[in-house]
Amino acid sequence: MTKPWQVIDQAESDEGLLELRQRGEKDCLITIAGRVLMNSSANQSELALSEMACRAMKNRISPRVLIGGLGMAYTLRAALDNLPADARVVVAELNPVVVQWCQGPIAHLTAGAVNDPRVTVQIADVAALIREAATRGGPARFDAIILDLYEGPHRGADEYDHLYGDLALELSGSALTPGGVFAVWSEDPDQDFEQRLRHARFSFTKHRPGRGGRLHVVYIASRTAAPSPRGGSSAPGRKQGRKKT
Repeated sequence: MTKPWQVIDQAESDEGLLELRQRGEKDCLITIAGRVLMNSSANQSELALSEMACRAMKNRISPRVLIGGLGMAYTLRAALDNLPADARVVVAELNPVVVQWCQGPIAHLTAGAVNDPRVTVQIADVAALIREAATRGGPARFDAIILDLYEGPHRGADEYDHLYGDLALELSGSALTPGGVFAVWSEDPDQDFEQRLRHARFSFTKHRPGRGGRLHVVYIASRTAAPSPRGGSSAPGRKQGRKKT
């Protein structure tokens, strides 16, 4: 008989009750308002996202990487496993309790990835960190930006979206070092997002890790020359998306 889910911890958030649920030793869920955000048994596409992004910059010396969204830290674990010892990884996460879970009750799922000395976690919207890197330039820029957020690009993410819109993509390009990697997870293929990538002078490849279920897509994009940094925000009232299911 399948064991029932047990609520391990919970916390209020702006979007509803966040819960960490567990069934057995390794079967875990993070939900918000009863909706599944992360599932420990379904992470193939997010692992592929990090692996592809890191392979694309394998010859970089002391690479700096920005990851949007911590979730259960699988994306972070895959990045660390494919980065050199002198890499530096910044993770942007909106909810402190998610960091606590990854350091505590579910740390074993990723061999304590959050506690790796290469990692710095910032409680922040990843869009704000991208904007800061684009504005400051120079050593503030990243060799890779990896966005593994709930839904990713989708029909509701128009040209004004603060992560996947026109200005957001210009900022992401400016926040990258020349030839840097912009890696994005999407729940489904998104032709509008692809067109915005092209307009922002990104070249990209599109991948579908695994088979079955939703057509989860990994975009691996780059451009050799970024435009001049642009400040501001296309949608200042919107927040970073959440980790996917």
